[in-house]
Amino acid sequence: MLTHFIRSLCLLACLAAPPLHAAERPAVLPDTMAQRLLACASCHAKKDVNDQYYPRISGKPAGYLYNQLVNFRDGRRQFPIMTYMVDHMSDDYLLAIARHFAAEHLPAPPPQPTGVSAAILERGRVLALQGDPALRVPACVACHGQQLTGVNPAIPGLLGLPRDYVNAQLGAWRNKTRRAHAPDCMADIAARLSLADVAAVSNWLGVQPVPASARPAESIARPLPIACGSAS
Repeated sequence: MLTHFIRSLCLLACLAAPPLHAAERPAVLPDTMAQRLLACASCHAKKDVNDQYYPRISGKPAGYLYNQLVNFRDGRRQFPIMTYMVDHMSDDYLLAIARHFAAEHLPAPPPQPTGVSAAILERGRVLALQGDPALRVPACVACHGQQLTGVNPAIPGLLGLPRDYVNAQLGAWRNKTRRAHAPDCMADIAARLSLADVAAVSNWLGVQPVPASARPAESIARPLPIACGSAS
């Protein structure tokens, strides 16, 4: 009864309120994907900014973005804000979101400065471009493209990612709080890397400039050097 009474009072108050003048009425917003996704863009599509923990997703392969949205929704990736935002969305709508951001190509942020030694950067370069056969770790370029800008339809680029974000994601794979479709190749690679190697790779990637014309490659040599369930 009390709830019904309060609702009745609110309705009467609304009916008694004077009408808004035209200048006071809220603007009618366009029903576009760009408008709907402003909340996403506020963290993931900042121009000329490389946020410490939130990756820029503009221009990433649509298949990769779609897989990540599904992973957040279905619990393979753990980040409460992302799960809250997508847990009610259909596969079709998640794909539409992925295609929207994949079609965007914002200017790349500048390289991140680093204070690590030349020896650490060299170790990161070797892991990224040559890998480490003794650890059974393939080169990053073997999967993520020779320019490290990703491969369509579903392999992400690594250039332009915040160093701390790369560290955090490799740590999440090591700790099994991030998962992908089996076989989970990145979980296997992260488990073979020492913490020092993770830091070396993330620092080397962080200081690399991103070409203005960077785009995901259309193809890559197959088979990949490690079985990867989410690469296509």
